[in-house]
Amino acid sequence: MQNDRRLELHEKLCEVLGSRNVYFQPPETVKMKYPAIVYHLDNGREIYANNKSYLYRRNYAVTAIDKNPEVEWDEKILDAFEYCDFQRAFVADNLNHWQFSLYW
Repeated sequence: MQNDRRLELHEKLCEVLGSRNVYFQPPETVKMKYPAIVYHLDNGREIYANNKSYLYRRNYAVTAIDKNPEVEWDEKILDAFEYCDFQRAFVADNLNHWQFSLYW
């Protein structure tokens, strides 16, 4: 089931972060603790073979957020996941953000 796969992803993200500050589609009312990882379903990718769907992977937008600009979240997350691309880094509200596209 896809929900089981998402929960596996959640646990793996907690492991990479080293804490439980991992949030799946958090509402605006949630007070996050940093460093944190926020992720949401972005889209999916289907692979076809012999004219039928062979494999489907969900794509998640993952953002690592940290007050410390020196943490190398790009390396930590890329090392932990096989199908992951670093998208960009930026600063907002005095917090450093690293965005990834992750197929799981």
